[in-house]
Order: sequence, then C-alpha cells, then structure tokens
Amino acid sequence: MSFSGRMQNSHYYTVFFAPRGRDRIYDLGIQIAQMYLSPYDKLIGIIGESGSGKSMIIKGMFPGLELTNDDNGVNIRPLPILDQDDDEGFFTAHTYHVDMRFELAFTQMHELAGAILRAVQKGKRVIVEHFDMLYPHMNVNANLLIGIGEEIIITRPTVFGPHPQEVYNIVAKSVAYRRMAHSAEDLCEFFMGKQLLQRCRHGDVKHGFVLSFDAEPPELDLDELESQVKGMIEQDLPISYVNEGAIMIGDSLHPCTGPRTHVASTGCIEGFRLIKKYYRDQINDRYMLVGLVGNNSHVEDESDINEISLD
Repeated sequence: MSFSGRMQNSHYYTVFFAPRGRDRIYDLGIQIAQMYLSPYDKLIGIIGESGSGKSMIIKGMFPGLELTNDDNGVNIRPLPILDQDDDEGFFTAHTYHVDMRFELAFTQMHELAGAILRAVQKGKRVIVEHFDMLYPHMNVNANLLIGIGEEIIITRPTVFGPHPQEVYNIVAKSVAYRRMAHSAEDLCEFFMGKQLLQRCRHGDVKHGFVLSFDAEPPELDLDELESQVKGMIEQDLPISYVNEGAIMIGDSLHPCTGPRTHVASTGCIEGFRLIKKYYRDQINDRYMLVGLVGNNSHVEDESDINEISLD
C-alpha cells in the first residue's frame, strides 16, 4: 500500500552528495523541499544512521518544526502524535515528527504505527526518522523517502518500491565513507593555519572531499601535508564532539560545523591519500585539492573520481 500524491508521479529517484557542514545540509534541505516536496505528501520517511544529518535535513525542509528528539532542549513529552484524539481545535498541529529509534524506548511499536496511520488518514503530515524500522509494522510506504549516507537518495516510492530496507542497505554502507572523508578533511585543515582556512571552501567527491581556494592555489607542500595527516591517522587519536561548532582531535580543539559526522578516532580512516595536483575550475576561478578515503580509492585521473557505475 502507498499513499500516492498528485504531483511528481514520474519522479523515481535523485541522488545528491551528502554535505558535511551544518549550513550546507540546511541549504540542501531547503532545495529538496522546493524541488521534491508536494503539498499532498502526508508521510515522509527519513532513513540513515545516527549522526548522518537526518535532523538537519528535516530542519532545512521544515523550518520551525519542533523535533521531538531535539537534544538542544527538552524532549517533547508526551509525544504529540499520541494525543491527536484530543487535538481537534483550530490551533492544532498540522505536521508531526517522530524518531522511531528514540520513541521505541517509551512506546510500543504497534502504538506508534497506529498513531502515525491515524494522523495521515486525518490529513496530517508526519515526518518519520528511521522509517525503515516502522515500515514492516505498518506496510504503508512513504510518499517521499529520503536516505542519508555518503549520498542523499530521494525517491518517490510506489507499491512496487523502492522499499525502505533497500534504501537503508545503501546508505548504511556508504555513510562510513562520509565519516572518514569528513575526518580526513578536518585533519588536512588542522595543518593549514587560520589564514588559509579563511580562504578555504568545501566540496564533495565520491569517497572523498574537495578543498577549494579562490583566485590562486595555496602554497602547500602536498607530499608533506599527506604525510602529516597520515601521521595523525597512525596515532589513532580520538575524535570527539564538543559542541555544534567544534570537535576535539586528541587534545586539540578544532572548529567544525558538522561535529557529529566523524569516525571515533583517526585510526578509523582507511586508505587516505591526496591527489598531488590542483584542479582548476576556470568558470568560478578556483583551485581545488582532492582527498580520497577507502581502501578502494585508487583513481587514475580526474575522469574516474565521480565515475558512475552502471552495474
């Protein structure tokens, strides 16, 4: 069973790189809402591991929505969607948020599934994090399904799929590359110095990252930079969350706007290497440095970096 919308019926799926910084994820959430969200979408499923950016995508798509699992404030109790039978006034919620993994600590699965189904049937909109956990118990697919791993997959399922578990299998496997790439990116920044960091912009490639610089390339010894980063990887230093603007790398504080999307320690970064050249973006007048992670990150030239597999 699937609640079919009246718009975008021909949309199958779209893929974006999953950005790592908070502001970039917010901006992508806004873009997704503008391009893919329909007023007729009542059930929206979000799939991804903890720290993948699910909440930030939701905040970008639905500005002002109170998330029931928000650890920056007080978790909303009782869960609003469970009280909807008493929620019939003019100033009632139109949009509900549910984090399945979080709520299962307080409420049984059948209660959550029933409440979500009732809300949708009443014309309410429900955004469900960890939708793959809910689907087997409700057997109703989402109008819009969004999976977040190394890439963000946006799909509009039908009764024929794709099914939530298929999306989960993809993003759960790929998020490891995103965490490794983000951590390696921050290690590169660690050795650049404040003045150079102020010039630096961030971008994405498959199993890696891009650091770009306007107007002229930085004066960096790329062999030395790679060696310094590999040295920190060998030390296996812990990487820990401090706040929404910083992490700790070992005993050193480092600014970061995506502090939850990291490996646990530098030693978890596999196959790190820099491509020892700057790529010129002539249209935007930028010079780009590419770093790759993963034991299968061998790239012969730039044409292979974002190669699309047709398998």
